[in-house]
Amino acid sequence: MSFDTLGPGGLDYLPCRYGASKILFRGPKRPLDQPYVAFFGGTTTYGKCVETPFPELVEQDLGLTGVNFGCVNGGIDAYASDPVLREAAIKARVTVIQITSPRNMSNRFYKVHPRRNDRFIEASALLRTIYREVDFAEFNFANHLLQRLRLVSPDRFHAVLDELRTAWLARMRLVLSQIPGKTILLWASDTAPSDVALDLEADPAFVTHSMISEIEPLVTKYVKVVASDAARTAGTDGMVFAEMDGPAAAQMLGPMAHREIADALVPALQGLT
Repeated sequence: MSFDTLGPGGLDYLPCRYGASKILFRGPKRPLDQPYVAFFGGTTTYGKCVETPFPELVEQDLGLTGVNFGCVNGGIDAYASDPVLREAAIKARVTVIQITSPRNMSNRFYKVHPRRNDRFIEASALLRTIYREVDFAEFNFANHLLQRLRLVSPDRFHAVLDELRTAWLARMRLVLSQIPGKTILLWASDTAPSDVALDLEADPAFVTHSMISEIEPLVTKYVKVVASDAARTAGTDGMVFAEMDGPAAAQMLGPMAHREIADALVPALQGLT
């Protein structure tokens, strides 16, 4: 499901831009000419349907500006190629990078929109060769594409999955190599990392424990937050959304989980800022 379809009746996210970046971020806009922590990530970092997302909670607890660069449905591509975000990470006291799924990023098999990373743009000649029976004009979203590819041929889908994971590792190494300062890698999910990670509906989908282990030496700290039973049971309690958007909101982490993420990040950041 695409979370950017949430309609009227939800929160006013006070969308803003930084510099020449074409990405609309969650506001209010923060100043970048004073010390700050930069938060990169996807829907969870953005805080869709959550009045006070974890970057703002961390800002309140630390007394240090937190700049929310989260992108709804965003993957690594949203900030890997944006010079404004690279510069923001360079200037930040610390950059927190939420782990996002490999499905929402361009790779050898398909291309996604550079800012709206869940949007499927086109299949490569290689993917068309592997899946000759698939009409790729049917798809607008990467998730729908992957669901169909796995349904058509679970065996051939393994090649796609291997490519997604390889591309993710390469892109994460690239992003981290461009940040000379301190970094925190953040796992924020309702499930713990696994060695299999085949669930397409998981968030983040397809990221294995071994993939995180490969990236961990490249960051200053790794923080893992798995939502508690209480946070998962709370469901959409405290979330703000239009009634028709309930199914989409139910897939997101709610306010209690955001509080748990902030509580894990604050002590990690205190030693770095």
